[in-house]
Amino acid sequence: MSASNLSGNNLPATFFLTGIPGMETIHIWIAIPFFIMYLVALAGNAALVLIIIMDSALHEPMYLFLCLLSITDLALSSTTMPKTLAILWLHAGEISFAGCLAQMFCVHAVYALESSVLLAMAFDRYVAICDPLRYTTILNHGVIGRISLAGVFRSVAIVSPFIFLLKRLPYCGHRVMAHTYCEHMGIARLACANITVNIVYGLTVALLAVGLDSILIAISYVFILRSVFCLPSRDARSKALSTCGSHLGVILVFYIPAFFSFLTHRFGRHSVPKHVHIFLANLYVLVPPVLNPIIYGARTKEIQSRLLRMLHLRKDSA
Repeated sequence: MSASNLSGNNLPATFFLTGIPGMETIHIWIAIPFFIMYLVALAGNAALVLIIIMDSALHEPMYLFLCLLSITDLALSSTTMPKTLAILWLHAGEISFAGCLAQMFCVHAVYALESSVLLAMAFDRYVAICDPLRYTTILNHGVIGRISLAGVFRSVAIVSPFIFLLKRLPYCGHRVMAHTYCEHMGIARLACANITVNIVYGLTVALLAVGLDSILIAISYVFILRSVFCLPSRDARSKALSTCGSHLGVILVFYIPAFFSFLTHRFGRHSVPKHVHIFLANLYVLVPPVLNPIIYGARTKEIQSRLLRMLHLRKDSA
């Protein structure tokens, strides 16, 4: 029998997600902070998107990229958290094979897109500080649109092969996945076949997408900080460091949990407890959407003033 027929005959109709293994007795309590964080992420990112879209004065490159970042944060948290809460509260762990692949695709594609957005924001800061006279020429709306489309195309292109790599595998009746959502290696490890190709391709995608983005961001900030400390005015240095500080905070919030989860998943599976890994996997898709609006809202006066104005207008109308 051919390999393709074998894999086709062994594709399960459904998978069952168990939640966080070893912590089943406190699932209901774990779900409460997850739910609160999810609400904060929805409210904060939706507010940022509305403020930026409604105020034409904020239709500048930095804020347009921030709007795109908030949209990806909304997508990232909403792709995983509703199912996670259903598992933790309602024990609704069953998910169709097609639904699992769709969730896996969305999680990885949106995460890769968010990495692209952070790289674009680093480029925005580089141009604004290192070549300010050409800022509006280099980063016009057409360029921003092309950068956004390129990020979407790259994310879809690198994540799409995951679907074919998983569908070619036989699963031999293995349906139970110790996780709260579907992700590539979690599905692949259920297969009763060699998954070396999946491991190698997953590692390649991580290194060439998120890894390369983080290196390029680091290089851009070397030039940015060098230019900042060469500014003659102390006020100018302070303002430049303030805008860069917000972006650096978002970068650290995004990459540190992701890299830790990635490294433990591939190289520390036997030394890091399973429940710790699954808990971290939830945090790296939830913490950035929660903290990004707070970081930018707290450090960006334009966002603060417009949010207060919007709240004041709503209070007056009520």
